[in-house]
Amino acid sequence: MVFGALHLKLFAGLALAVMAMPAAAGEIKTNPRAVLELFTSQGCNSCPPADALLKSFDQQPDLITLAYHVDYWDYIGWADTFGAKANTDRQRAYAAAWQSNTIYTPELVVNGAHDFVGSHKPEVENAVASASLPIPVTLKADADMLDVSIPGKPGEQESGVWLVTFIDNADVTVARGENAGKKLSYSQVVTGRHILGMWDPANGAHLRLPLDEVLTGPSNGAVILVQREHAGLPGPIMGAASFVR
Repeated sequence: MVFGALHLKLFAGLALAVMAMPAAAGEIKTNPRAVLELFTSQGCNSCPPADALLKSFDQQPDLITLAYHVDYWDYIGWADTFGAKANTDRQRAYAAAWQSNTIYTPELVVNGAHDFVGSHKPEVENAVASASLPIPVTLKADADMLDVSIPGKPGEQESGVWLVTFIDNADVTVARGENAGKKLSYSQVVTGRHILGMWDPANGAHLRLPLDEVLTGPSNGAVILVQREHAGLPGPIMGAASFVR
């Protein structure tokens, strides 16, 4: 995916001046209290309750949800139609950041900082109730462009700015695994992750992304994440916003 020189300007901490644009038809979420990342698999019989819970959380205006379908059950014939090695790599990176040797499905990560069994609703709700994201991310959209603004916040740590694309809803009849023959409903299915640059706490960041290049293939939504990193591993998520066309 190519965004011309936009990512270079963001890496340099520069801002691009743009005119205000009318909002596009669709849904924009800004200033959420939490980002919920679910690591799931179609072949896992304990995952459908977590998938359904994630879908219910996505209905809340102050929550952003993402479903990362992993591929490590493929070796026993439980291939996930949305499974990707990149999703498994992200889950493993979280485990490495927390000095853990364990990954599992369904695992739900709140704001890049805490993990829970994805179907344990009370634990997740308690974590969400006290969650917050300190850096606001503003999105505006028209038919052609997505405008992203992230203000500066001196004293904060420089953080990566990520574009995560997704399919907002999908129904799948599972062919193999413990859910074989079942028709399952999924939401916010991740289709790709791309680093846009680094957020500069002193100057902030402002960029425009062409929607036709952002939302390719089946993807109809995108999340902008501001996330700390340490030694190449993911840290806490500091800000987020989402857009669904």
